[in-house]
Amino acid sequence: MKSFHVPLPDEIYLDLRIAAERSKMPATAIAREAIDFWLKQQRRRSRHEAIAAYAAHTAGTSLDLDEDLEAAGVEHLFETGKASK
Repeated sequence: MKSFHVPLPDEIYLDLRIAAERSKMPATAIAREAIDFWLKQQRRRSRHEAIAAYAAHTAGTSLDLDEDLEAAGVEHLFETGKASK
């Protein structure tokens, strides 16, 4: 494991210390968890943007989603109640 020094504004430092006391967890564990969560969100956002860009680029081409497969997928979502309303 590597160490990483992160200077924090006084207010954030105080909030972190209070959260650590309340949760009875070390402040470093809370900070590590918060950083990990943020990094995972960034990876998800990046992956989503890459997929959306690919879909936009290939829309209407031979690489676009098969219409029969798309219809079957939509039908399945409605049958299982997972379709957005």
